[in-house]
Amino acid sequence: MTTKRQTPIPNQKIKSVEELSELIKNKKTILIASIKNIPASQFQEIGKKLRGKAIVKVLKKSLIFRAIDCSGDDAVKKLKEQAMDSVAVLFSDLDSFELASELEESKSPAKAKAGQEAPEDIEIPEGPTDLVPGPAVSELGALGIQIKIEKGKIHIKNAKVIAKQGEKISQGAAALMSKLDIKPFSIGFIPLCAFDTKEGKLYLDIKIDKQATIEELKTAYNKALGFSVEIGYASEDTIKFLIGRANAHAKALENLKPVEPKEKEKSEIKENEKDGEEKGEESEKENTQTENKFEEEENE
Repeated sequence: MTTKRQTPIPNQKIKSVEELSELIKNKKTILIASIKNIPASQFQEIGKKLRGKAIVKVLKKSLIFRAIDCSGDDAVKKLKEQAMDSVAVLFSDLDSFELASELEESKSPAKAKAGQEAPEDIEIPEGPTDLVPGPAVSELGALGIQIKIEKGKIHIKNAKVIAKQGEKISQGAAALMSKLDIKPFSIGFIPLCAFDTKEGKLYLDIKIDKQATIEELKTAYNKALGFSVEIGYASEDTIKFLIGRANAHAKALENLKPVEPKEKEKSEIKENEKDGEEKGEESEKENTQTENKFEEEENE
């Protein structure tokens, strides 16, 4: 037996579900991103950067699920399995990976807090600082950082790693990074999954690292270039290397000295030449005798 709802559904919720349903039907990409621990000021800043590229909605899961159900697209229901707390739903005409790339670029640097895990080795670089002698001297010493005083400011003698990747950041390290304005973290939307409504494809664990991709492409290009030059494949990229290699080979051939034959080879050559001369003399003698014979026969 079903019970009737005692209070009517607020019009605002109905409008929100209808709006989301229309966005699901009309937009190419639906992306769910985590917005956990993002301060309100930075959330607004990211929203401004995405203006014109994506529509950002932050709603309760129940409303998101209702909108998905009302969209009439069964494939979109795959997103319900990925939705969790503290998420934003983005609707865009951009490709899923293009939108994820936009989110990556919209991130902003953030200071470290004690207890956070270091995303990579955090190093205090060698060189001058704006810190003046005082409490900072003991704080630096406690972290094993060697210093000297120059022109009334603290100068770091040698670079020092104060937090290794994966380790929790200490209170002293966090305080020092704050004073030196070192921001090892980045805050922004973290893509969790995306759905392409045109292709009906769900993408999970979307990670965009442009710099790493560029480095991989450079490595692949250099390997391909070296291989192409080695096999002598001519193209716009390899021709200058092939010409250079050919020029180097030509110069090497010019610098080669004629190889003198060995004594044994010399003697064999002389014997061959002598035999040739003797055979030539014998042949000439035979020809002369033959000619004389013909002359005698003609005279008779």
